[in-house]
Amino acid sequence: MRVNFTVNGRQQEADDVWEGESLLYVLRERLGLPGSKNACEQGECGSCTVRLDGVPVCSCLVAAGQVEGRDVVTVEGLAEFSKQRDEHGHGGACGTGGGCGSKGVSLDAAKQWQARPADSQTGEGVELSTIQQAFIDAGAVQCGFCTPGLLIQADALLEENSSPSDQDIREALSGNLCRCTGYEKILDAVRLAAARQGEAV
Repeated sequence: MRVNFTVNGRQQEADDVWEGESLLYVLRERLGLPGSKNACEQGECGSCTVRLDGVPVCSCLVAAGQVEGRDVVTVEGLAEFSKQRDEHGHGGACGTGGGCGSKGVSLDAAKQWQARPADSQTGEGVELSTIQQAFIDAGAVQCGFCTPGLLIQADALLEENSSPSDQDIREALSGNLCRCTGYEKILDAVRLAAARQGEAV
C-alpha cells in the first residue's frame, strides 16, 4: 500500500508498504531518518519515540497505515518544531507557575508547521531547541541511543508543564530506558531546560 503523511513539516509518500510494517521501519528504512532508534520493538524502551499529531508515541507500535494523512515529528525535526511552536505561542512555557493546562499542540497547529529545506532530513543547520541544548550542557548524553526518545518525551512534558516537579519528570520519562546513566544527568537536563524556558518568558 501507499502511505501519505507529513514528516517534520514535509509531505512524504511511502510506496509498497507492507500491512504489518511499523512507522519506525518506514522512518528509518524508507525515509532515511535514523534518529528514532530500533531497540525492543515492543514499546518498552522508548528509544523510538516520535510525536504523532503532537502526542509522543512509540513508533515501533504504530502500524504505518495508521499514519495516513497525519503529522509526525522525529528528533531530526524537533529543533525547528520547537522553534515554530514557541514563535506561534503553541505549548512551551506558559508562565511562571505550573502547567498551562494545554495538552500539546493542536492538530491544526501541527499541520501549519513547515520545516526549512535543509533541516528535516538531518537536523543540521538549525539552532538546537532548549531541551536539546540542556541535554548537552548537563552532560545527559552518553552513548546517545536513548537520547532521541528522551528528547521527544521531555519536550512534550515541558510543553504541557513548564515547571515540572521531579516526580513529574520521573513519571513522564518512566517509559524511556537508559543503560548508560543513573538518570540523574537526564533529570538535570530537564530541570535546566525548564529553568531556561522560565527565564525566557
